[in-house]
Amino acid sequence: MGTPESAVPSLRRLLADGHEVVAVWTQPDKPAGRGNKLHQSPVKEFAVPHNLTVVQPLKIRNSDAKDLFASYAADAAIVVAYGRILPPEFLSAHRHGCINVHFSLLPKYRGAAPVNWAIVNGETETGVTTMRIVEELDAGPILLQRATQIGESESAPELVKRLAETGADLLSQTLKEIEYIELKPQRTEDATFAPILKRENGRIDWTMDAVAIERRVRGFQPWPNAHTTLNSRRLIIHQARVESLPQTSGEPGQIIEAQGDTLLVACGSETLLRILELQPEDSRRMTTRDFLNGAHLKAGAMLGKV
Repeated sequence: MGTPESAVPSLRRLLADGHEVVAVWTQPDKPAGRGNKLHQSPVKEFAVPHNLTVVQPLKIRNSDAKDLFASYAADAAIVVAYGRILPPEFLSAHRHGCINVHFSLLPKYRGAAPVNWAIVNGETETGVTTMRIVEELDAGPILLQRATQIGESESAPELVKRLAETGADLLSQTLKEIEYIELKPQRTEDATFAPILKRENGRIDWTMDAVAIERRVRGFQPWPNAHTTLNSRRLIIHQARVESLPQTSGEPGQIIEAQGDTLLVACGSETLLRILELQPEDSRRMTTRDFLNGAHLKAGAMLGKV
């Protein structure tokens, strides 16, 4: 059971390890792009050419879905970013229940966006957990875990790609050892949460220091993206770094320098952010130089004012 690209490595590894995949459950095809053409999920795109049975129920809390799920009599259901909360009947339908590959070191970062919030909150380490799903969100007992360092300049999509491969390896090990792994209950008192992202999460508060803003630039990709306004028009910041030079003047959001490849913005606590790639509203992603060539921006202009 999975939907996005990050779920594909686990499915690929299940087949490579010789497991029989009795069915692949993924989200229904969705309209996207020009003309709202229906697009398959990455998991379905992988499953179809491998001749796997694909199931895409619109709802999973009805008797038809529950009966179909139980009918497989499988050893386990593997869940990687499926995108739906499973009904209680699903959790006990198979011998080893539903095993989730979760991209954090539980109990830290339970919830929908663990990778994003780990970067935004300045974590230096994260990882992958395999766990047995229970009714409470991401609170099930732990099977195995594997940790990894977060790179200083690593974005959320880059980290997710790494964790997806790590997760596939950990899943492989989990299934090989499933009969004798001792389940470890989570310490609820250590739990932190990674709520689903909202558009307003990406709005840059320039009174924050440059370190916090740079983390948001990396952590809120690919959506909602760290964004601000310039002349009341939306401006997405795709890449930035903290400037080592001290910021001695300028209020938060004020452009300190704008020429050539240099675009420096004053932030809170007398810090500076150097913007490297950005995207104006209704335009493409571009380098600072390309942006400044067309924007005719001058020092003193303010970002974030409506």
